[in-house]
Formats: sequence, C-alpha cells, structure tokens
Amino acid sequence: MDSFSLGLIGLVVMIGLIVIRVPVAYTMILVGIGGTMLTSGPAVLLSQLRDLAFSQYSSYELSVLPMFILMGGLAARSGLSRDLFRAGNALLGRFRGGVAMAAIAACAGFGALSGSSTATASTMARVALPELKRYRFSPSLATGAIAAGGTLGILIPPSVVLIVYAVIVEVNIVTMFAAALVPGILATLFFLAAIAIYVRLVPGSGPEGQAVSAREFGAAMLGVLPVVAIFAVVIGGIYAGIYNPTPAAGVGVFLVALFGFTTGRLHWREALEAILETARTSGMIFLILLGAELLKIFMARAGVPQAAASGLQHSGLPPYAILVLIIVIFLIFGCLMDSLSMVILAIPFFWPVVAGLDFGLDPNDLKVWFGIIILVVVELGLITPPVGLNVFIINAMDPEVPMRETFKGVMPFLGVEALRVTLLVLFPVLSLGLPHLLAG
Repeated sequence: MDSFSLGLIGLVVMIGLIVIRVPVAYTMILVGIGGTMLTSGPAVLLSQLRDLAFSQYSSYELSVLPMFILMGGLAARSGLSRDLFRAGNALLGRFRGGVAMAAIAACAGFGALSGSSTATASTMARVALPELKRYRFSPSLATGAIAAGGTLGILIPPSVVLIVYAVIVEVNIVTMFAAALVPGILATLFFLAAIAIYVRLVPGSGPEGQAVSAREFGAAMLGVLPVVAIFAVVIGGIYAGIYNPTPAAGVGVFLVALFGFTTGRLHWREALEAILETARTSGMIFLILLGAELLKIFMARAGVPQAAASGLQHSGLPPYAILVLIIVIFLIFGCLMDSLSMVILAIPFFWPVVAGLDFGLDPNDLKVWFGIIILVVVELGLITPPVGLNVFIINAMDPEVPMRETFKGVMPFLGVEALRVTLLVLFPVLSLGLPHLLAG
C-alpha cells in the first residue's frame, strides 16, 4: 500500500477514535507513531522521537501558556468574577434584560484574565446563574447567555487558543493579541444587542431592569478597579512594547496573587490548587502539541496536506468559496472536540491551503486574518448543537435545566456570531486595523 493511502486510512482511524471519545492527544500520538512506522520504518520513528519532545517543549513562546493559565486560576479564586458581575449589573442592570447583559460583560472581563472559554463559562455560571434565577429570567436565556458569554474567553486577549495558533503558524503573539481585540469587543456588543432584542421579542424571557442606588454604583465601580488595573498593566504593557507576553503573564500572576492575598480572598490552599490545576492543564496542552507534531510528521511523509492543498488550489473554486468550505469543516469539528484540540489538529492541514490562495493580503496579514476568523468559528463550535462543550459545562452546573433549553437559549447568539464571521471575512480591516496602527 502506498504512503498516501496509508495517510487517508490514518485520517479515518483518527476521526473514528475521536468519535468514540478517545482523548485527542492519545489519538494523535497513536496514529502518528503507527503511521510513521508503517510509512518510514522504526528507525526513522525512533530518530524523530529522540529529541521531538524537547524541541517542542523548549520553545520560549510556549512558556507564556502556564503563566496565563495560572493567572486565570488565581483570578477565579480571588473573587474577581464577582466584582466584574457586580460592576456589569451596576452599569447595565437598569435596562430590560440587564442582568443577563451584565453576565456577558462579566464574561468578557473575566475572559481577559483567564484566557479560557471553559474556565470563563464555569466560573461565571457559579456567579451569575443564581442572580439570573433570582430575577426570574427564563432558564433558556439564563443558561444560554452564560454558555455564549464563555466563548469570549477564546478571543479576548490573552487567549490560550490564540497563543497556540500563533505558535503553530509562526506569527507574532502580540500582533495576534492586537488583531483579536476589536473582534472581541464586537462580539461583546453583538451579544448585548442579541439579549436586548430577545427579551423584547420573547415575552417572559427577561424582566424589566432595575437601576441600582448611587452608593451601590460607586461601590461596584470601585470594586472593579483592580481588574481594570491588572488588565491595563498586563495587556497595555504588551501593546506599549514594555515587555513581551511571557514576562507580562508573570506580572499578571504577581498582581492577581498580590490582590488576592492582601484582601484576604485568596489563601495558600487555594493558591496551591490553582498551581496544580495549571500543571494539569499545561500538561494536557503540551501532550496535545506533541501528538499534533507526531501526526504532522506522518501526514507530511504520506503527502496528505500537500495533496489537499494542491487539490483545493486547482479545484477552480474561488478563494472565498474555499474559505467558506474550511469554515464549515471547522464547525463540524466543533461537534467532535474542544477548541484547543481543534486548532492544534486542523490548522496544520488547512493553513497551507489558505497560504496558497490569493486574498490580496500580505502573507503575515493573511496569517493574522485567517487566525481570527478561525478562532471566531471555533467559538461557534463551543455552543453549536448537538455537541457544544460550553453547553455541557453549563448543564453540569445547573442540571435542572434541560440541555435542549440551553441550546434554545444560545440560538440568538449563534445568529449574531454568524453575522460577525461574515463581517470579518468581508472586512479584513476589522482584524488588521489595530495591528497596523500599533506598528505605525
């Protein structure tokens, strides 16, 4: 059997293993090792394994991941999510559906600290769901808003998935952070608009708003200042060129820990839990990266990515039609795996295809623009029926609400997300404008 046929069989086996819920890292490692042995022999495989893990894990760019994960873990245990929700409610609670809007705003703020969609969804569910129930929001809107709001953790900097994408395609992490900021703000505004429209079109889904007292408003704004200050120091310092992302993440960890310990909200046991959680999460990410590299070696030797790139580039389809096809494939992948695994697995296959198409963009701009589009699509996958990871997380937090009700609640957000993807595809300036402005 020729190498290309083995590569195709490897893809089928890999998808089959993922469907039966074998962890993605183990799937890629098994298929990568088995395929390389069959196509190139054990000697080549052993030669690759000798220093592959070290060369992967010694990358300086990857050192930023554990630090930002730790910052998010400490922030969750320091009560910053409650401060964000309280401030959001003080600002938006006066509007109809305002408490749900406050949950979205708090998700955006916490996403800027945690960099993780699942962490944002699970943390904000603990804080916001009881309040949404107390104000008699419909179960579908309450859970749907939290599930959708959690997706903001993927795009609003600093984002773990965004960092991994930057490492894979070899683009500057700071540039990706800058490119993600405007689309992230756009997502937040679209989600707020979706809630405002939904509560007016669906009777009983959300109550009339209630303005807070001037004293409560002042206390809420004062309480959220530490979050604003930490974000300004960490992300503002990166954009200003004071430090690169790795030391910025270290500064963020120090500031969050300092806030938590000095206010008495964070204790040593909780800090240790955050460190252990960081070790587990980082280990999982690094294992997936190793599996992806093994799989990439096998597929490259089998010629599958090259054949896919050549086939699509010579298919006669216009570049934007191919891009839409890739977006649809990513949406399907979203029903099978989490966002990080999706990016690590699929980007090495599809980036060479996109790189060979003419969108009228500079090669570096193309990397950035494509990355932002794909990250938004990955967001969609987290709440897309029938398998949306964030929906499962919310269901685990509130099992009394049937999953179909939560999927019903995310539908308005899926609609505005589809609109945002369209705008980002048609108007690259939304992603590229800020990086160009900062570059001078």
